[in-house]
Amino acid sequence: MCAHVLVAEDDEMQAELIRRSLLAEGHTATVVHDGAAALDAARRLRPDLVVLDLMLPVVDGFGVCRVLRGSDPDGDGIPVLMLTARSEEDDVLLGLELGADDYMTKPYSPRELMARIRTVLRRSGRSASVREDPVIRAAGLAVDPDRHEVRCDGEPVECTPAEFQILLAMAGEPERVFTRRQLLQATRGFDRSSTERAVDVHIMNLRKKIEADPRRPARLLTVFGVGYKLSGGRP
Repeated sequence: MCAHVLVAEDDEMQAELIRRSLLAEGHTATVVHDGAAALDAARRLRPDLVVLDLMLPVVDGFGVCRVLRGSDPDGDGIPVLMLTARSEEDDVLLGLELGADDYMTKPYSPRELMARIRTVLRRSGRSASVREDPVIRAAGLAVDPDRHEVRCDGEPVECTPAEFQILLAMAGEPERVFTRRQLLQATRGFDRSSTERAVDVHIMNLRKKIEADPRRPARLLTVFGVGYKLSGGRP
């Protein structure tokens, strides 16, 4: 794995999107939803990077960064990438003065966030060796997040950006049941106007592309009353 990233974000959907993006990049991730938990996790886990939302409950992002860079010697040296819905110059400057290595203003694209994370890790020298093979394989599929390519039983599959993000999320955790809401969140930044019901259309189209018989799917399975899962074995 490349790095262990601590994500401190009180918006659970945003935190889950960041976590999935990190996993797709080959990182590991720990997610917390308030500042006190972020400080505790930073002390215990010594992550390679903290992705830190400014508007955290209990202790805000400024307070977390102040402790990591000041009174807590165990936190010193951990890179911090701040996320803020505030665009005021004073807030950005205060974050940087407290020791943040970089910042992003919401809303942001997951792709740009991952690029910023790579840059901060590279500058800090804290990332571990890069994976030799970034391709995620499950159920006869090979999903390449670097090349944005999908192969099914060795044959290339043309996917829309939203379809690719759905497959990327599901291939990373085969056999996990995803709700429509979770799969919709995976497409954010690529399919902004979609609703949860649009996920059904994406799944239907994907089945036409990767199933021998889309009417009797063996890979993309429906879990009635919950959502969908990717079968972990080859059909």
